[in-house]
Amino acid sequence: MSENKTVKELQQEVDSYISQFKEGYFSPLALMARMTEELGELAREVNHYYGEKPKKHDEEEKTIEEELGDMLFVMICFANSLNIDLEKAHDKVMNKFNTRDKDRWTRKDS
Repeated sequence: MSENKTVKELQQEVDSYISQFKEGYFSPLALMARMTEELGELAREVNHYYGEKPKKHDEEEKTIEEELGDMLFVMICFANSLNIDLEKAHDKVMNKFNTRDKDRWTRKDS
């Protein structure tokens, strides 16, 4: 595994992993539910680190990085199951931000 993977490489890596199982990708609805579950776990970790709710003394130690990784995996599964190229999706979103929202926020002085 290379240190700096492209999004395409990430999508291919996840696809290679999922392709070894007869079940393949879950349905879009099931993947949406999994993504929601992972988002809740991420929110819980953010709340423990930055919010007012500390972890219980017997609660398993997880990190925001780990939860973001879980979210990324499920998001890639979702995209792959629908044949969505995430690099193209990213380019479309960046174009939107660089055009529609170009004057929305105060820029730092260069």
